[in-house]
Amino acid sequence: MTKRLSKERFDLFAIGTRLSPTQLLAEELSYWSDLDENVIGIVFRDRTDDDFGWALLVRDRLGRFRGVDLDVSLKSERRAEVGLRVKIADVSRTADLADLGVQGDETNTAVDLLTVLPGTRPDQLHPYFVELLERPGRAPARAVLREIGPWLTAADPHFVKEFQRHQFDQRLWELYLWAAFREGGYDVAHREAPDFRVSAPGTAFGVEATTVAPSKDGVLAQHPNPQTPEELAAFLADYMPIKYGNSLTKKLNRRSAAGKAYWEEDEVAGLPFVIALADFHKPASEDEPGSMTYTQSAIWPYLYGFTTDWEMVDGKLVITKRDLASHTFKGKTIESGFFSLPGAENVSAVLFSNAGTLAKFDRMGVLAGYRPPNHRYLRAGFRYDPDPNAYMGKWFVEEIGTAGYSEGWADELQVFHNPRALRPLPSECFGPLNQHFFVDGQMVTYCGTNAVLSSYTMILQMTGSDDGGAKAASF
Repeated sequence: MTKRLSKERFDLFAIGTRLSPTQLLAEELSYWSDLDENVIGIVFRDRTDDDFGWALLVRDRLGRFRGVDLDVSLKSERRAEVGLRVKIADVSRTADLADLGVQGDETNTAVDLLTVLPGTRPDQLHPYFVELLERPGRAPARAVLREIGPWLTAADPHFVKEFQRHQFDQRLWELYLWAAFREGGYDVAHREAPDFRVSAPGTAFGVEATTVAPSKDGVLAQHPNPQTPEELAAFLADYMPIKYGNSLTKKLNRRSAAGKAYWEEDEVAGLPFVIALADFHKPASEDEPGSMTYTQSAIWPYLYGFTTDWEMVDGKLVITKRDLASHTFKGKTIESGFFSLPGAENVSAVLFSNAGTLAKFDRMGVLAGYRPPNHRYLRAGFRYDPDPNAYMGKWFVEEIGTAGYSEGWADELQVFHNPRALRPLPSECFGPLNQHFFVDGQMVTYCGTNAVLSSYTMILQMTGSDDGGAKAASF
């Protein structure tokens, strides 16, 4: 009456369950459930006492898996495993799970991201939201969002409406950040301003999420369409820094009705403050990928006010630093070096990712076992190359869900630390992620050897053909 769960599936079920001290206290060993996955559990080793225990979870009134029973001080992993499986079998057979799951702290209703709000006309729905609901290949993302939604207690009452309508990208970026912080072992409070208060034993910081959106007027609305390497270099050197600068300085200069900046708001005052930025200004099409796949190289020159030139000399990569004063596009000019702007000393770091998209949610859903029938998911892109003479990443093509494939929510996150920060963000906050520092006049980067620099995901739907074989359709 029980079965083993993969870590990836349990992690999705328990995406909001673990409190931040958990990983300090317990080493997780195995995961189990009843056959219908209504009751789940975990076997663990107590790091302090070096004995074993188990915890049982069922869904509360909002649909979140929460702890309802626990046994500790067991002498062996085997005893803990047997005890948990017996308990799961007994509870699934005899207990009223709805009554057992009541915690007493549930809100009146859960956040439901996928049910269209009453009174919404079809033409009001964002095209990506329609694709999320209707595409068979988006089933993994739907499964992930069904688990995340009930954990949200968004201070913004318009969150679901905006997710379904005109701010799909912006809200998906917030959902991605929430999942990445939770994966990192943090407690995450979703707030109105700034968006998150992120905390764990010994550390806390505030995070405001923002995105680069399409420009509707002004010179930036005249979007370049670079066709040559030279045109792309010019696009990344001037147009994109201005786009990034507009989004970041809006957050830097924002003041509430009470005159407070983000870092002065209640509950985050005195803490490190982070702006989390993603580029959604040009969506993907059938002919070309979205802008976020090729614009990340423009973010750090704008942040630090310098760029680099490189050449190969006698088989070795030689890099030369070049300071930047400004960025200009069709008469519009901004100062380079966001971290040097007045007031920017209050921004501890800028968090950046080019992966906060539906494809990420799909991949995490596939890893959790939600791949729909007749579908395959392929990922292609560039990983970090540790060769000191490498000037670009290593190309890869991998199938998601196959043996050996692994991925975490935060794999593509990059942390750009502000060298002038009044309240520096400790590097330990994002230890295994790509972290960038400006030290003694030069950029210092710590990068995981498996880090993905950029990628895209292909969803292949296998359809029957007249000759009894199969053909693949991608989207």
